Amino acid sequence: MQQRLGFTRRTGRMALAIATFVVTLASCSIASGHSVPAASVHTSSAALDGTASAPADLTGVPDQLKSYYKQIVNWSDCGGGFQCASVKAPLDYDKPNGAVISLAVVRKPATDQANRIGSLLLNPGGPGGSGIEYARSSGVVSAAVAARFDLIGFDPRGVGQSAAVHCLSDSQMDTFLNVPPDPVGGAELAQEADQAKFFADQCAKHSATLLPHVGTVDAARDMDVLRGVLGDSKLYYLGKSYGTYLGAIYADEFPQRVGRLVLDGAIDPSLTSDQLNLTQATAFDAALRHFVQDCATQSGCPLGTDVNAGLTRLKTWVDGLDANPIPGDSTRRLGEALAMTGIAVAMYDQSWWPDLRAALTKGFAGDGSALLAMADIYNNRVGGHYQSNETEANFAVNCVDHPDEATSAAQVQQALPTYQKAAPFFGEMVDWSTLPCAYWPVTAGTTPHKVQAVGAAPILVVGTTRDPATPYAWAQGLATQLDSGHLLTMNGDGHTAYLRGSTCINSAVDVYLLRGVIPSAGTVCQQGQ
Repeated sequence: MQQRLGFTRRTGRMALAIATFVVTLASCSIASGHSVPAASVHTSSAALDGTASAPADLTGVPDQLKSYYKQIVNWSDCGGGFQCASVKAPLDYDKPNGAVISLAVVRKPATDQANRIGSLLLNPGGPGGSGIEYARSSGVVSAAVAARFDLIGFDPRGVGQSAAVHCLSDSQMDTFLNVPPDPVGGAELAQEADQAKFFADQCAKHSATLLPHVGTVDAARDMDVLRGVLGDSKLYYLGKSYGTYLGAIYADEFPQRVGRLVLDGAIDPSLTSDQLNLTQATAFDAALRHFVQDCATQSGCPLGTDVNAGLTRLKTWVDGLDANPIPGDSTRRLGEALAMTGIAVAMYDQSWWPDLRAALTKGFAGDGSALLAMADIYNNRVGGHYQSNETEANFAVNCVDHPDEATSAAQVQQALPTYQKAAPFFGEMVDWSTLPCAYWPVTAGTTPHKVQAVGAAPILVVGTTRDPATPYAWAQGLATQLDSGHLLTMNGDGHTAYLRGSTCINSAVDVYLLRGVIPSAGTVCQQGQ
């Protein structure tokens, strides 16, 4: 059972994990003694802190929401040059005087305060990725951007240190993630359905109040509250992967509030879930073929020198792990599901390809430890404990955002031939990963539609031609449908483009953020240049 809807909307943060399999983001928590308070749902808006100095502009803000925009926020030092705070938002924007939730936020002030432009909100994707951990990681933006903007990391509702969705224990999550990704036979099919239903039931049991209100539209409204609280009249934003969807929805909800939005590794909001998943599965298979082609040119490639034969060998070996898992670590064996997850990790960034070659060499020799470690990085599992609730949040958001996710196991099975033909390696895994939404206790609140953001300032959409997680066609689609969208292209591999090996891309994004200048139409940058 893949933990999220395919590999869709996965964050751009994989590049931050280093080849020694130390999870950099896991080491970027709030400093000891200064942690953001655990989020909770409060019973009434009386929990607001009163009135701060008026934000730059409250024009158009409904009267019932103005107290949220004007709330006092108490920032405290939390190490590494960051300040931490908790911001209140209504649980239900249709009932702003009702229950209140907390949003965890960190801020790193601009290093050049004399020339400060404003606040730059950051989202790494997911959905479920922690904006706090992302902001506290190195290399998120250039030094030039960090000089002129306060960097703002926040955990969206449902995520991490904000009001968070919780579903499974660590042991239950281990079981959930180890279900065969391509079930065969009655027993495996029953296990697939049972685990999907159990996951949904446990989310309802532990997070019933929050689940109806974790969709992207509500998260976008939270961003506007943050904009107001931070005193900015316009929103400045860098969103990657799913973060592009969040940014696009914000622009559609608040077009007059758009300042400068960078949407890197874009998702096309007009596509159905099935279109998204099928396209993404195809893109992951294409990335895998490119990896095998590269491997064939390397000395000692475990897949040999014939690309088609190498792909066949890999598929046969992975399929065999279902019945015969191999040793992984001191307590676990490497089965088919986690092997495929570990392989998928390397598709996000070609810098991981040497690690995947080494992991497969060990795996073919009966040692699954390296590939298991790569899967653990993807799943944010350290020392037997899942360091975040990203898996739970991912399903919670996607099942609410997409009413066309799977409605039954029979529906998944009906689509299998299409997925198998388009993506022989990853297709079945992506198709079956939608099943928990069939049992989801909350009705989806939106439908796929074109996002136009009519009247918004120019928005920069960035796409990578061989991006497996957010295929390039999605960036083209989003840039076209946005009334003020402009497409910047990187010709290269891997997920997202900014600060991933192209000086041309980095310069274009920085110039846009710092000066508001859009690159020339049709600009294509080469990876490595």
